[in-house]
Amino acid sequence: MKLKLLGTGQKLMAQTNKTFNTQNNLELSIQISLSGLSFCILQRDTHTIMSLKEVSFEKKLNPIEVLDQLKHLFNTESVTQNTYEAITIIHGNELSTLVPKPLFNEDCIADYLKFNSKILVSDFIAHDDIVINDSVNVYVPYININNFIYDQFGAFTFKHVSTVLIEEILHLEKNASTPKVYVNINKNHFETIIVDNAKLILYNTFEYNAPEDFIYYILFATEQLNLNPETFNLVFIGDVSKQDALYAIAYKYIRNVSFGNRNETYEYLETPKYNYSNFTLIKSF
Repeated sequence: MKLKLLGTGQKLMAQTNKTFNTQNNLELSIQISLSGLSFCILQRDTHTIMSLKEVSFEKKLNPIEVLDQLKHLFNTESVTQNTYEAITIIHGNELSTLVPKPLFNEDCIADYLKFNSKILVSDFIAHDDIVINDSVNVYVPYININNFIYDQFGAFTFKHVSTVLIEEILHLEKNASTPKVYVNINKNHFETIIVDNAKLILYNTFEYNAPEDFIYYILFATEQLNLNPETFNLVFIGDVSKQDALYAIAYKYIRNVSFGNRNETYEYLETPKYNYSNFTLIKSF
């Protein structure tokens, strides 16, 4: 069923034949990108993550192929056998841009993206309000994924991955006074969030094929902001460890390298790899 989507960061509401059992207190979060997908089920009343699954694609797919992968995951993991009190879809792609809230005009929403993204006339454009820094995140969601989720579950909330990152990192850094460069590592791409004195200085996403690509983008972005690799803090989150080549090359060029922390207190039936992995998926609850 085709949808007329109602804003973002808000619930997509419509009549549905599904009956939701709000007594089970289950919440579902699904993260979608062209290089992989993941989902997480939270039982809110016991504060327990009941299920946590990740699928990494061998190559970058298109949105139609990603939907096929999602359908397969649902069939094999029996996600649709549950009913959920709340559902959140996180769209991860490079088609997003931040606009200061005072300058935002919804009638010009496509124009904001045209400056730095290749979009089609047929693309549906959505936006999230980021209250913590008085901005609006304008982006292109995977509309075929939204349609499928609606058909399966009815009402749900969707937002861009950068919305989750910016909100959560600014919250973590609300009392900080020194510059930090966060990098959220995914397969073949990473998001960069630079904060200083509790303010967002830069958000961007980059594709990489080798560690040399990765460190080039980090050093180039920080150089443009006059940040000294001897003094700023580089913080890794996402799918990375001390044994990875990305960590090794970062440590070679940047003095202060560390790993972040989700700073949550959930119980887990399936423990994440690290206390900084699956950052956006788990922090979306």
